[in-house]
Amino acid sequence: MKRILCALLLLAGAPLHAATLEQTLSNGLKVIVREDHRAPVVVTQVWYKVGSSYEPGGLTGASHVLEHMMFKGTARLGPNEFSRIIAENGGEENAFTGSDYTAYFQTLAADRLEVSMRLEADRMRNLRLDAGEFAKELEVVKEERRLRTDDQPQSLLYEQFNATAYLAHPYRNPVIGWEDDLATLTVSDLKDWYQRWYQPSNATLVVVGDVDPKQVFSLARRYFGGLPGGRVTAPKRQTEPPQRGERRLELKAPAQVPYLIMGYHAPAADTDADHWEPYALEVLAGVLDGGESARLASRLRRGQEIAASVGAGYRAFSRAPGMFLLEATPAPGHSPLELEQALRAELRMLGETPVAEDELDRVKAQVVAAEVFQRDSVFYQAMQIGMLETIGIGWQVGEDYARRIRAVTATQVQQVALRYLGQDKLTVGILRPQAGALPSRRPAVSGGRHDVAQ
Repeated sequence: MKRILCALLLLAGAPLHAATLEQTLSNGLKVIVREDHRAPVVVTQVWYKVGSSYEPGGLTGASHVLEHMMFKGTARLGPNEFSRIIAENGGEENAFTGSDYTAYFQTLAADRLEVSMRLEADRMRNLRLDAGEFAKELEVVKEERRLRTDDQPQSLLYEQFNATAYLAHPYRNPVIGWEDDLATLTVSDLKDWYQRWYQPSNATLVVVGDVDPKQVFSLARRYFGGLPGGRVTAPKRQTEPPQRGERRLELKAPAQVPYLIMGYHAPAADTDADHWEPYALEVLAGVLDGGESARLASRLRRGQEIAASVGAGYRAFSRAPGMFLLEATPAPGHSPLELEQALRAELRMLGETPVAEDELDRVKAQVVAAEVFQRDSVFYQAMQIGMLETIGIGWQVGEDYARRIRAVTATQVQQVALRYLGQDKLTVGILRPQAGALPSRRPAVSGGRHDVAQ
């Protein structure tokens, strides 16, 4: 196991690609380029520092609706012309909105890079927000919400769980927006949102693939350099107050099986090289849910047979502190409460007894292997660069990920379990199935193909 771990860690730290280069244009746009010549393709991504956590009350969902409208025409192009041109050039494109960012991407043959650059620069400052197109696309988003949240009991539980776990921080709001806010959103709201946030100084252009960095920077200056830049004022920082006691909620909805979510407030990674806790939490999540040999699968699903499904998750990289999550479906004949108590017992064990060396080595190997294999994708490389830049900690932190995972000790895993997975930091959400038919499936409204909030 040690030999496997060392080999993976060496691979993760090896120069799998050329150096990453960056420049900042005079209007504030940051351009980051990474060469990867293994295939004649290029991925272009434009990341904006705005997402649902930037939205005030009454405007939730604005970032995601604007994402849809970015494909509905500019002063030069008609609705959906952007997508048509990319398709004619043999490419693929899409977009996604999250809590901390909105991003747009294209994958093309390397010799078609200029097409992508020209189109993205055009809609960065020349978007035409037509009232008629807005009205149609807003209905698409409302239908997305109905199909993916309102008609999905587990998704609805997650939405209400976040609203309970967070009292003040905007992570409590759904990325797709609250229903009432979508109902009152106007095209004027979107115009203001676009003018405020879609500025070169609030964006990062990431290009990864079979490219010459000099050519990329030249194209960036040609197409983006002349765009007017405005000052962007970051939103006032909101801090979630310390949780001082367990919180619980129950959702009663037509469903086939019960569902359980348990979440603990946990820190996020930053640029501090000594900030080891998020990486220890990553390893802890792997101890619990690192494949079929991990504790939750081997003990609760196969051993006690108390869980039909069970998992753990933690995201180290976010703009603000997030949650360490456990989720599970009870096996037939068992209740959510029984499963909750079993999960609490597993967490207590982590706090009482350090993880054995062999188990720790296996988990580290799995965590690092996942990172190594993801680096084989030019799209993932661009995603990691763009996300880390946009949340404010810098892409360089990602290059040090494997070393920081390797440095985690069993004592540190035990320490974060004791520090962050205590009852006073816990929020529990339970889905209680109710008699009756599942919500009816409405026919989807045509026109929306871009990713709903992630």
